[in-house]
Amino acid sequence: MKPVPMRGRKTALLCLCLSILGVGIGFLGTGKVLATTKSRFEKLELFNKVLFLVEGQYYREVDTEKLIEGALKGMMQTLDPHSAFLDKEVFQKMNEDTAGEFGGLGIEVTQKDGVLVVITPIDDTPAFKAGLRSGDKIVEINGESIIGLALDEAVDKMRGKPNTKITVGIVRKGVEGIKLYNMVRKKIKIEAVKSEIIDEHFLYVRLTQFQQNAGKEIADAIKENRSKVKGSVNGIVLDLRSNPGGLLTEAVNVSSLFLKDGVVVSTEGRDPKQKEIHYVKKNGYKETDVPLVVLVNGSSASASEIVAGALQDHKRAIIMGTQSFGKGSVQTVAKLDGDYGVKLTIAQYLTPKDRRIQAIGIDPDVVVSEFEGEWAKENAVDSTYIREADLRNHLTATIETPEEKKARIAREKEDRKRRQEAIKRAKLANKEDKKPSDKEELQRKYAPAEDFQVIQAVKHLKTFSLAKEMSK
Repeated sequence: MKPVPMRGRKTALLCLCLSILGVGIGFLGTGKVLATTKSRFEKLELFNKVLFLVEGQYYREVDTEKLIEGALKGMMQTLDPHSAFLDKEVFQKMNEDTAGEFGGLGIEVTQKDGVLVVITPIDDTPAFKAGLRSGDKIVEINGESIIGLALDEAVDKMRGKPNTKITVGIVRKGVEGIKLYNMVRKKIKIEAVKSEIIDEHFLYVRLTQFQQNAGKEIADAIKENRSKVKGSVNGIVLDLRSNPGGLLTEAVNVSSLFLKDGVVVSTEGRDPKQKEIHYVKKNGYKETDVPLVVLVNGSSASASEIVAGALQDHKRAIIMGTQSFGKGSVQTVAKLDGDYGVKLTIAQYLTPKDRRIQAIGIDPDVVVSEFEGEWAKENAVDSTYIREADLRNHLTATIETPEEKKARIAREKEDRKRRQEAIKRAKLANKEDKKPSDKEELQRKYAPAEDFQVIQAVKHLKTFSLAKEMSK
């Protein structure tokens, strides 16, 4: 059956779509307006033809509202992993903020090729205690497959009332089949800062998330431990590993603890001339003279990368560990009519020296693997972490600059080379895995003084202290 055109309905739909998309005609030159409008009308005409065909000839009746919502979600997903169309239900749940208390499993996730991937489980949460790891692929929730679901929809399925049970099925590298984890959702109050004294004269401070008052809590932890140290404090290890980020204001506050002045971070939008610059806060508690090492890894993202990049550019700290995640974009949430919303990437973060973080991350000054010995040699390729640049829909609907294309080709070539080397090592490696088992990892309480990367950081600080004494 051949569909019959409905000109009146098409015109109304086109006007509606133009209204939703917000055509900024008044701000463009006349020639560009005509060309842009014509092109946009042609594409919207194509969209309407497909919609009309589905409504008229699909084998059963369809919900037009869901079709249009699905099209809008698909459009936003072609931009980047962090832009999204928010339906009524999802938009209402956006009220959960970063105050440090919320319901759920305590897990940071992203999406790659339609699969939910764990960036990091947050310390002392149900996901952390159950044994979920960075790199785990979540494929089932309560026995139902979530492969192919949009990121917001998949995350929504993991949420629920506190004290309710949930079963999460994951696929893990090196483990056959689907591994099931039974957990109980909790209203999580995150203890953002943990600290202790290592080797008598070195302070270890771990920040798990940039929630409200993170900067103040770090300052309080340093002051408290300083009072316990007999003699001088010879160095501070700031641990930002597996820290997914949080509030930009707290990234500035944390950086300001260790810097005297200057720029912490700036944001650059479509117009490079319009920058928003965030400076070091000159008042408040300061630790500007004690040697500092900052630990990062592939799950250190967003605010963690802002702090690491600022301290690195100002030559205030040695960044140690492995390359960070690369989440350096800025999102805003706009409310549309009818309680719908759009989360849209509007800018990207730049370090004080105008280095981009997005899809690049922060390269450590000193690369240190997470493990020592033979196991580290066999697993030297840092493939455990899923980074921003790995995400399939990263900026696919934007125009790639020559510099970005060159960097992408070089990165892809290097990644292929590393994967080939990893495959060769895996074939030659002993089948007996020397890494601790899940059971051993869960039973063993974390001790910073026994952490390989923390040990290397303290060794570096000791060398610095010795060199300083010798120079005197």
